[in-house]
Amino acid sequence: MGKQAPPVEKNETIELTFEDITHDGDGVGKINGYPLFVPYALPGERAKVKVIKVKKNFGFGKLLDIDEISPERVEPPCDVYVQCGGCQLQHMSYKMQLEMKRNQVENTLRKIGHIENIPVHPTIGMDDPWRYRNKVQIPVAKKHGELITGFYKKRSHEVIEGMDRCVITAEINDRMVEAVRRMADRLSIPAYDEKSHRGILRHIMVRTGRATEETMIVLVTRTEDIPGKDELVKELHETYPQIKSIVQNINPNKTNVILGKKTKVLWGEEYIYDNIGDIRFAISAKSFYQVNPPQTKKLYDTALEYANLTGGETVIDAYCGIGTISLFLAKQAKKVYGVEIVPEAISDAKANAKLNNIDNAEFFVGEAEKVMPWWKDQGLRPDVIVVDPPRKGCEEALLEAMITMKPKRIVYVSCNPSTLARDLRILEDGGYETKQVQPVDMFPQTGHIEAVAEIHLKVSN
Repeated sequence: MGKQAPPVEKNETIELTFEDITHDGDGVGKINGYPLFVPYALPGERAKVKVIKVKKNFGFGKLLDIDEISPERVEPPCDVYVQCGGCQLQHMSYKMQLEMKRNQVENTLRKIGHIENIPVHPTIGMDDPWRYRNKVQIPVAKKHGELITGFYKKRSHEVIEGMDRCVITAEINDRMVEAVRRMADRLSIPAYDEKSHRGILRHIMVRTGRATEETMIVLVTRTEDIPGKDELVKELHETYPQIKSIVQNINPNKTNVILGKKTKVLWGEEYIYDNIGDIRFAISAKSFYQVNPPQTKKLYDTALEYANLTGGETVIDAYCGIGTISLFLAKQAKKVYGVEIVPEAISDAKANAKLNNIDNAEFFVGEAEKVMPWWKDQGLRPDVIVVDPPRKGCEEALLEAMITMKPKRIVYVSCNPSTLARDLRILEDGGYETKQVQPVDMFPQTGHIEAVAEIHLKVSN
């Protein structure tokens, strides 16, 4: 018996009713059980769709005309939303975004982790889900004889023309990028050209302290020399008093990586400052720092609630970064040990502990999965372990180390529901029990979702 061919062909135009949505925000409709994924379509909508790719078990389509419009559809406020691709959900009401993200976490826990019958709470969202990013990195190019700035078009390295704002970044960042672009153009600073690997100005990065309103400008250049540099720097800081730091980062390599190894301060301070709650952070050009501090506070408040500290506990913070969670934990714990593989992050963590007069947090450079078994051999017995791993989740050796250390509670802060579900399954099989999960929307208008899981050691009968 021959294989059944898909019920649609490439370039065919069909009518499709959408019944579901992917975690990226693509609408899902079926023809005789064969799913088609279509960007910008919403569940409940009926639309004309052009089939653009056909695979054995699923296909992709392009939205042409919507015959029946979902009440959750909204007009994206961004002029380049479809070209850019940095956001995926601007066409969807914020209420629906939050619901979709909660469902995604719950479904992923069930399908991948086989974890059911635990509360997955409604997603904690923002009162105003726009203009939240405190950092922007914008490529520079030359077109029609002048410098232009804008994000790259989707799946390309072509800068979008006429892009003068990004509706999810702080307005001050837009203004600073435009000011640098205008001045650099007037001073004839050449834009970097990727193909020929010539030119000078590659990216303009702006970082802003949300609580302090301090701003840092980072000029990412191919060469150390910048023509008109002194005039550019003088005009910037004299015109905009909120600028506290102007930094040059030199990246001489033919690469997609934005920042190079060498950074130098051209004017002002090496750091700007920001607060999350009552903790103060020093932020350098290369510091890792959460881009949405108000939501970070909600995320960490949830982690603290789940850690349930009373003041006498020893806590390990694995993947501690610059110590953001560690310092919150230290305010309520007896002792916190942070571990992180990036040496610069640990330097920042130690500096931030000092800045906040916190002396019960110690930070170590190393791989958590290697350091923690060593700590166990030295007799360290944590009451609580907090993990905040990258998207790929925890290394299996780290999960095994946590299981053998037997803390009473584990708090897992995740930026990827799939690896969270996988890791929770391993912890549950190792004698732990997931109590509850709280999704937090750190990146409104995009498909990303963070979640915090509370995990307890099962009590033996």
